[in-house]
Amino acid sequence: MTVNVPVVGRMLDAAWRALAYCLMPQVIWLSLLPLLLAAVVLGGLAWWGWSDGVAWVRGLLDGWAVSQHVLAALDGWGLSQLRMAVAPLVLVLVIIPLVVVMCLLLVAAFMTPALVKLVVRRRFPGMVSRHQASVWHSLWWSFRATVLALLMLAVSLPLWLLPPLAVVLPPLIWGWLTYRVLVFDTLADFATPAERETLMQAHRTPLLTMGVLVGYLGAAPAALWALGVLALALAPFILLLSVWIYTLVFAFAALWFAHYLLPALHAMRAAPTSLEPVTPPLVAGESS
Repeated sequence: MTVNVPVVGRMLDAAWRALAYCLMPQVIWLSLLPLLLAAVVLGGLAWWGWSDGVAWVRGLLDGWAVSQHVLAALDGWGLSQLRMAVAPLVLVLVIIPLVVVMCLLLVAAFMTPALVKLVVRRRFPGMVSRHQASVWHSLWWSFRATVLALLMLAVSLPLWLLPPLAVVLPPLIWGWLTYRVLVFDTLADFATPAERETLMQAHRTPLLTMGVLVGYLGAAPAALWALGVLALALAPFILLLSVWIYTLVFAFAALWFAHYLLPALHAMRAAPTSLEPVTPPLVAGESS
């Protein structure tokens, strides 16, 4: 017995399944592997390069006319004590996107294939792999999408000084990047290029919406920097904690996309025309 459900219902069904899978010991262990590598790299950079980085950013701000106007405005509003925090804050805004990108690439390279196979083994044990993308193809796809996202970030960075745009632009860019990378890596070992393109076109809106929502979830670790001076003093450790939270968010994202795309792929193959997009059904009594 199958029941067709609207797209929001399929997104919610995939979301709760992803949350349940995040509690599995193997998923928790996988979430720690990228953290260990990121901790070594980013922890060293943050520990030994933080002071030099702050000095470098402060020098750039001193020579930029726009920043001088912003600092003058702070003085005029009686917030001159914030002048010393501007350079560290700008550096954090630059480092955090790099952390997000590194976590996304680590999740795509190490976690996503393992998580997809876990979902296939538990929900679709009979699913046939019709194509396996090479590691280099996957890396090139992720690299190309990442470069485009970083270019968008670089172009939009001055707009982050406007509070409304600072809340909207980064999650939109991360959402697009998450959507592009995770769709490819979720289907890389099972769907043909034609099947992948068909699913991306047929489900573009919900997949992009999921990516944007993950982008907003990825902004949650930024709340750690609201600790003010204490956050700046503990910057290397807070940065590592942020990496772990980002990794957990992206692990959830990988599972969310897997639980959404794999039923869609299964339904598409079961349709009379194999490449005709169809509404993926929910199977009554299906195991999560």
